Amino acid sequence: MEFNEADVALGIEKGRYVALLTHSGSRGLGATIADHYTKLAKKICSLPYEAQNLAYMSLDTAEGQEYWLAMNLAGDYASACHEVIHEKISRALGAERLAMVENHHNFAWKELWKGEEVIVHRKGATSAAIGVLGIIPGSMATPGFLVRGKGKEEAIHSASHGAGRLMSRTKAIKTIARKDLKSMLSDNGITLIGAGLDEAPMAYKNIHEVMAAQEDLVDIIASFSPKIVRMADDGSRED
Repeated sequence: MEFNEADVALGIEKGRYVALLTHSGSRGLGATIADHYTKLAKKICSLPYEAQNLAYMSLDTAEGQEYWLAMNLAGDYASACHEVIHEKISRALGAERLAMVENHHNFAWKELWKGEEVIVHRKGATSAAIGVLGIIPGSMATPGFLVRGKGKEEAIHSASHGAGRLMSRTKAIKTIARKDLKSMLSDNGITLIGAGLDEAPMAYKNIHEVMAAQEDLVDIIASFSPKIVRMADDGSRED
């Protein structure tokens, strides 16, 4: 990770550092919770067939509170997973941790919006409130960015959580050749330990264009350049 200038808030001097970026959820727990309470919401909130997936539960109900607590538990578990990974690798490398930045995405938060407490659900997005630090990754062969939010009200204090997909996983697997992936990684000096074609860089949007489109939402603090990449590639379910 390269800091073009010192960051006083993080206590990091200008320079290049070894950085570890992990991207994982709650290993299936959150998805299981969401599936259970989605079915429950559809029973409680009767909607026409075409709108069934918009079913909801009020937070004023026992079921709504139960879901809120379960969802946040899954978020805490995901955070703990990251902490364990970073701690083990730091110990194995004998490295000193200078700073740690973590941010959720595809999650829901209780926030004040124009003086009113609301639930903000950020799908494909993450918080970019004033001073909030976040990571916006590109792909396994393109940079990621350490950012600090500007708190843009029009964007509901949000920014994208990554480059975003240019093609679906299915399309990527069907259309991207493994030799093209290997060639791109070789050109960028990246060692790939494991990953499927669905995570090939060509399946993602241009991260530089994405960052340029949201420069009014976040300030870039540092850039992260992938060198060694490890992703799941055995097709097994997370849970």
